[in-house]
Amino acid sequence: MISMVFKYYKRLTVTQRRVYEKSDKVTSVQIQNAAELYPLVRELDRALTEENRDKIEILCQRLISALATRLKTPQVTVKVLAVRPHNAYGELHGLYKPLQKMHPAIMTVWMKTAQQKRVVAFKTFLRTLLHEICHHLDYEYFRLPYSFHTEGFYKRESSLFHQLVNDN
Repeated sequence: MISMVFKYYKRLTVTQRRVYEKSDKVTSVQIQNAAELYPLVRELDRALTEENRDKIEILCQRLISALATRLKTPQVTVKVLAVRPHNAYGELHGLYKPLQKMHPAIMTVWMKTAQQKRVVAFKTFLRTLLHEICHHLDYEYFRLPYSFHTEGFYKRESSLFHQLVNDN
């Protein structure tokens, strides 16, 4: 039995529900030697305060590449753009486009809020980045045919975050 069902669950096909339930059961992802990535994560935090988009993009690419390598998944191209797009429904924080034939997976994150055009807080930015890599992991690590926002998905995102952020 799944712990929490989001509204869209009722609209899923039987096959999609099985994938949703499988996704929901997986609550963590272990990063081998995560502490080795602490300096890179701290450097990303500093780069956000400097508002240097190019440097942020390079650091994000290094972090995501390190995660992909440690988890033995295909690499992902990371794009960091300035101001989040928005419409009447809200702001887009990140976007993941899966690997397709000969084209690598692409993840896009935005470093500034749509309304105030202020740099996103570091922990929020990192969580968005990790959220997008979780979509990649659903397809490439867990071999799921769909990547749903399940409670398990959000727990996996949190598990990555807590391994990479040393709050001590």
